[in-house]
Amino acid sequence: MEPAVTTADLTCRYGRTEAVRGLTLTVEPGSIFALLGPNGAGKTSTVRMLMNILRPSGGRATVLGVDSRRLGVHELATIGYVSENQKLPLWMTVDELLAFCRPLYPSWDESLCRKLLADFDLQANAKIASLSRGMRVKAALVSSLAYRPRLLVLDEPFSGLDPVVRDDLVHGVLELAGQEQWTVFISSHDLDEVERLVDTVAFIDAGRLVLTEPFPDLHARFRRVEVTTGSTEVRLKPDPTNAEWISETWIGLEHAGRVVRFIETRYVEGETERHAAERFAGTRVDVHPMTLREIFVAIARERREGQR
Repeated sequence: MEPAVTTADLTCRYGRTEAVRGLTLTVEPGSIFALLGPNGAGKTSTVRMLMNILRPSGGRATVLGVDSRRLGVHELATIGYVSENQKLPLWMTVDELLAFCRPLYPSWDESLCRKLLADFDLQANAKIASLSRGMRVKAALVSSLAYRPRLLVLDEPFSGLDPVVRDDLVHGVLELAGQEQWTVFISSHDLDEVERLVDTVAFIDAGRLVLTEPFPDLHARFRRVEVTTGSTEVRLKPDPTNAEWISETWIGLEHAGRVVRFIETRYVEGETERHAAERFAGTRVDVHPMTLREIFVAIARERREGQR
């Protein structure tokens, strides 16, 4: 089965500014794929190129097997797209919006549409202009989900929403996508909203891909380590006469008093603890799992330190 989305050396320039720099990704069908990074990292530019809203400056992308530059009415009828700044016709009611969308999509499922309205507690006769931002996002989602898209593209759709509304929407949308075996491509700077649900994550920073990896693998290999030593005299910099003094898989080393802290990027149970205890004459080694946010912050901080 061909990938749902591919990019090969995808590049986007605005004048002399390179917003996306040689991005290469593969999104497997039926997966929930998150493109993550800080604001200004190039996420929205990437999504806009995938949706043929923006022409790539270089490289190429395919979406459902079609060159993104050739996406037309037929292909877009199988792709759901909701973005942070999506404009809706404020003069319409929710029902009028859905009636407008219905004939555009041959696969429109009216029973699913009504179920989504009920699940999202969205009144069909409500004027869009009178809706809160969260309710407008719900209306946009209903109009993009009711035709059962093969691919759902979400560009920061939940940014700035009330946490309760955001959690309800994230769980509702991604749970439905999982049941229907849709492919979901979501871009976000809010890592908490996607951590529990994604299959694969890609980190992008300053337009460059930092890593892409199945989330369970990423989560398994990163650990926050605290070593309690027998002395406050702790040497953190590598010993030039001993290349193995500090493991190459440790980042963000710091110490306060008798405690050394670092991030292990290739955790092996038992081996990491033994190695840390040996290196720092540790009397105690504590290892803690990390959230997706903590992992991203550690990677981003290490990159910035390396660029100084």
